[in-house]
Amino acid sequence: QVQLVESGGGLVQPGGSLRLSCAASGFAASSYAMSWYRQTPGKERELVAAIISAGSSTNYADSVKGRFTISRDNAKNTVYLQMNSLKPEDTAVYYCNAQKLLRTYWGQGTQVTVSS
Repeated sequence: QVQLVESGGGLVQPGGSLRLSCAASGFAASSYAMSWYRQTPGKERELVAAIISAGSSTNYADSVKGRFTISRDNAKNTVYLQMNSLKPEDTAVYYCNAQKLLRTYWGQGTQVTVSS
């Protein structure tokens, strides 16, 4: 059974940090590109950060460059999103995505709320 399970979300004050994790199982996750997306009510899901299977190349949305870092541990089938200097506009449900050719898998999402 294919699963992507996100964890690490929660409530944090502006300027704070969180680290999201996404544990993959049921497929060869190490050969997939992995990404984090986020979505707020009434808006389309947007790409936040992506990392290729080898982990040597990453891509970030302009809004998070310099604040967020995506990484992966292929031995643990896990991808991470380190989020620093969080802003209220980072509040969203964050989703993990795995993609290889025409196959794509999604996690159930984890809520991140940035508020004082």
